[in-house]
Amino acid sequence: MRIIVEKDYHAMSKKAALMVASQITLKPDSNLGLATGGTPLAMYDKLIEMYREDEVDFSEIQSFNLDEYCGLEADHPNSYHYYMNDNFFNDINIKRKNIHIPNGGAEDFEKECRDYEESIKNARGIDLQILGIGSNGHIGFNEPAENLNVATEVVDLTEETIEANSRYFDSKDEVPKKAISMGMATILKADRIILLASGKEKAEAIKRTVSGKISTQVPASLLQTHPQITILLDQEAASLINKDELSADCHFEICK
Repeated sequence: MRIIVEKDYHAMSKKAALMVASQITLKPDSNLGLATGGTPLAMYDKLIEMYREDEVDFSEIQSFNLDEYCGLEADHPNSYHYYMNDNFFNDINIKRKNIHIPNGGAEDFEKECRDYEESIKNARGIDLQILGIGSNGHIGFNEPAENLNVATEVVDLTEETIEANSRYFDSKDEVPKKAISMGMATILKADRIILLASGKEKAEAIKRTVSGKISTQVPASLLQTHPQITILLDQEAASLINKDELSADCHFEICK
């Protein structure tokens, strides 16, 4: 595990964008696993800027999003289809046929999950997976629980996650209660993973993620088992990390 602490959110986001661009430069037909939420927004902005300056080419990549709300059609303003188009895809040269996001309006969600999992396998897996983290330690919509899903499945959202996501809706009652999410094994099969976290409200989740202990009650803690995981943080998100709790092979770097 490599932990990199940048001075602020924008420095962290720039570093993340440079790492994504480096992946595409080395492998132009990379399969990217992408995340939504507030944290990746500045990273997407920087990648758009780099594309416009001819520093990165998205024409051959494929993208696979982590999740989508059940019950929201692709054109719904709060769907992750809409988010990805509005914040990233509409401003780069990715081919539409290479964009993969679970269908929240599917008639058969079980089939949709199987088909989505199969599409990842047919693409030979994900080369670089971008993750955010919830304040309760969830990644994707893999919520704290006694048991976690292995593959892409329909999941129930916790009250804490519903409350956190209600800021994107007119009211809490409008937030979907279920979502399609990549499972933990699907995420961990990615060749490389970058986890992004910003702000003091994520500090406790990050502390529990890197503490050297693994628990399904902190799904992100399973990332400690991955051989190529980089955790990019701003100073606030890193504020509760106890370096004495980190494993011996963990590289901890504070950027100035």
